[in-house]
Amino acid sequence: MGAREQAGDPEDVTLFLCGDVMTGRGIDQALPHPSEPWIYEPYATSALDYVELAERANGPIPRPVDFAYVWGDLLEELDDRAPDRRIGNLETSVTTSSQAEPKGINYRMHPANTGCLRAAGFDCLTLANNHVLDWGPQGLLETLETLDAAGIATAGAGRDGAEAASPAVLALPAGRVLVFSFGASSSGIPASWAAGDGRPGVELLPDLGGAAADRV
Repeated sequence: MGAREQAGDPEDVTLFLCGDVMTGRGIDQALPHPSEPWIYEPYATSALDYVELAERANGPIPRPVDFAYVWGDLLEELDDRAPDRRIGNLETSVTTSSQAEPKGINYRMHPANTGCLRAAGFDCLTLANNHVLDWGPQGLLETLETLDAAGIATAGAGRDGAEAASPAVLALPAGRVLVFSFGASSSGIPASWAAGDGRPGVELLPDLGGAAADRV
């Protein structure tokens, strides 16, 4: 959470920046419109297994939960701090696609559950990560369409290379916030997921390994 250097200065901007938002698997299954639960992990074949694990640790979960439920006390904290813009990294494909990538762990949230993202008030979600194409290019395209329809800006993935490289532009009372999102192979993103001419995908950086003494 950014801090205002001088309270009341109209040029100061407070941003809420959130790491990995994973609304697939067990969370999606507890929401009002769960996806088909089938997953392809070596230790689980149903996303419902994760709900059962949570219940085993914390007691019964009243299914379906409402969209705000999954955020717990965070929403009150956000309202108290009133950031100018809320930005997160969505590590979940928002899709009904059944074309699971053969990668072992596949996150998917049903598009009808997008209300859980709106409940948190996200203005922008970054997508250059190793889960946004878990359900193939069609899953990414549906994710982009669904988030756009929900009024949530995106960065880091697109229908082609130009769109994936473009920043999200968030208006402010004075000025704008530009949000760029980049992925790297070191975070588990396959080279085949890179967006290109007429090819949907993520904005993937070239290998930054370099020499052992390099600092990037």
